[in-house]
Order: sequence, then C-alpha cells, then structure tokens
Amino acid sequence: MTVPRDLPPGAGLLARAHRLAGEALLWLRAAFKAPTTLGVRLVAIDPEGRVMLVRHSYVPGWHLPGGAVDPGESALAAALREAREEAGLEVAAPPRLLGLYRHPAGGRRDHVAVYVARAAQAAPPPRSLEILAAGFFTPASLPEGTTAATRARIAEALGDAEPGSEW
Repeated sequence: MTVPRDLPPGAGLLARAHRLAGEALLWLRAAFKAPTTLGVRLVAIDPEGRVMLVRHSYVPGWHLPGGAVDPGESALAAALREAREEAGLEVAAPPRLLGLYRHPAGGRRDHVAVYVARAAQAAPPPRSLEILAAGFFTPASLPEGTTAATRARIAEALGDAEPGSEW
C-alpha cells in the first residue's frame, strides 16, 4: 500500500489516515472476496432429436453433461471435455453458445455457460465414480428427477422458450 499522493495540498493527518483506511478496506475486500466461478453445460441433441442427460453420484436428479472450467481452459473446450468424460459424447460441428446464466446456488459470483450441439457419436461413458447413468431422452418424456434448470435449458435450446438469465 502506498501513501496517497492525490490529496489536495494542505490535507491534514486525518484526511491521509482516512484515505489509507479506505484503501486498506478495499484491499481486504478484494483479498477475501469470493472468486468468480464458471461452469459449462452442453445440450447435446442426437439425430433423432433426443437430448443427452446424466445422473451424478453426488447430486440428485438428471442434468445436462457439464462441469467446471479448468484454469487456462476455454468454456467451449470445457463443455466438449465434460461431454466426452461424462457421456462419451463427440459433436458433429462446433457447439453454439445458448447463453450465460447466473447460478445463485453456486455462489453470488457463479455463472454457467450453456452450449448446444448435434451429437455425432456417443460411446459408452468411461466408468467413473461421478456418473451413475447417462442416456438420450426425448424432450417430451424426460426422466423423473430432471431438474427444473435442465428442463428450462432444453426448452430454450429447442426454441420452445425465451432464454433466461438465471440458472
């Protein structure tokens, strides 16, 4: 921290102390502020119009494949990696960004980027402790337990709803 130099000429000790205290508070706030986090999800649609969903071992319900963006990784690369890891998915063409959503349950500064792509190939997902099940489902008959946010993103991707801003 530096001594403030932009105070008016003749500023007294109290003004300097006030400025230093303010700068210290701003520094502390930045040092302890929750970081911004970014996750991704992929609405993968197969040639029959079905959507890929996964069921995780650590959270209830059916979800779009996705996860966290790793340091140094783009959101798009993370979406493709997560789809491959969780569901054995490859895509036919580069995904398009559907939207960026604030995810309040993940923290005040958490966001999720959602992409849409045509699934070109689905191999059985690699065996892992993370994914209990994965499969394609018609939008009209999603499995019981499909989360409200997942249903909303599917409807938006299919043009049945206007994109929102909240997860």
